Amino acid sequence: MKTLEDFKSGQVLLIDKPLHWTSFQAVNKLRWAIRKAFSVKKIKVGHAGTLDPLATGLLVICTGKMTKQINTFQGQEKEYTGTFVLGSTTPSYDLETEINASFPTDHITEAIIHQTAKQFVGTIEQFPPVFSAIKKDGKRLYEFARAGENVEIKSRQVEISEFEITKITGLELKFRVVCSKGTYIRSLAHDFGKALNSGAHLSELRRTRIGDFKVENALTPEDFLAKLSLNKQFNKGL
Repeated sequence: MKTLEDFKSGQVLLIDKPLHWTSFQAVNKLRWAIRKAFSVKKIKVGHAGTLDPLATGLLVICTGKMTKQINTFQGQEKEYTGTFVLGSTTPSYDLETEINASFPTDHITEAIIHQTAKQFVGTIEQFPPVFSAIKKDGKRLYEFARAGENVEIKSRQVEISEFEITKITGLELKFRVVCSKGTYIRSLAHDFGKALNSGAHLSELRRTRIGDFKVENALTPEDFLAKLSLNKQFNKGL
């Protein structure tokens, strides 16, 4: 059973982020729960790598002195699974925004799909989505995008060590990607569509691994809160 001193000295919590939650919400929820369970005003809590609200999966959340390791964890290799939809694009490259263009897909075969995926393995240049939290001139890019303002975005180099299409069902492609810090899977979807002489957007995303941390070992926020409640009851009985 965890004590307040355990959380202060530092814990690494593996949380399976639900759909529609922001990473910030997940951190706030856990911080509030720990403070309430142990009746303390302050406890350091932070996450090692943001997940978009429309993504699910692994959040590595650090408490106390382990927050000093956040940058180290953020830099580790990540694995994702999800779904691309061929033949259409959106301004955000995912389902946050509506479809804004449609493209032909009749020329795309399974062989072409698998062959095209190979082009994205290795070091590649990638433009972050305009709907992202990257800052430019003191503002988040999504703030410019939602205001309808054009802004110049610089490309960045990212490393994709594995990229496989695991299932093809009509225009839906299931995939698995292993990549470096800073890789945008939404941008990968968009670029993959262009490489097929068509279009594509991301419809589903799940982070399954960060370094050696795996989502199968993670707790839902509800499960963590339940364990914390048991901790509280146990510590009261000591």
